[in-house]
Amino acid sequence: MSVKLTTFERDGKVHPVAYIETQQVQEGVSCDIYVFTNDSSCDLGIVSVKKGYKTPKQKILFGEMTIEGYLSGTGTLTVTSPTGAQKTYSFQGITTEVIVGIGDTMQWLADSDLVFYEICYPPYQEGRFQNIE
Repeated sequence: MSVKLTTFERDGKVHPVAYIETQQVQEGVSCDIYVFTNDSSCDLGIVSVKKGYKTPKQKILFGEMTIEGYLSGTGTLTVTSPTGAQKTYSFQGITTEVIVGIGDTMQWLADSDLVFYEICYPPYQEGRFQNIE
């Protein structure tokens, strides 16, 4: 995402944010990292995935809540529970959120250039996610 946000709209409310940095996650995947300037209980990542690429498959190791939310493009989010139950969410223009729990694994796949957000409660710390593949 080239234009950096100063606000982020969610649930009909506008929240002020401050850009921190952009991280290259892997080939075809980058993440703009933000903090909410009026809420230190969580942080925000805006993840861009180029067509045909996918995010690493990640297992959530800790944290209170991880929210994955669709912004634009087309693609899927696959979430697998610790029991092996798998659910795939398809995104094609309808905004929705998925709460992913501790022990779940998740992976996004872009059918076209895809942008999604990730909100971590509490703010992201190294080791929160374990890359599975």
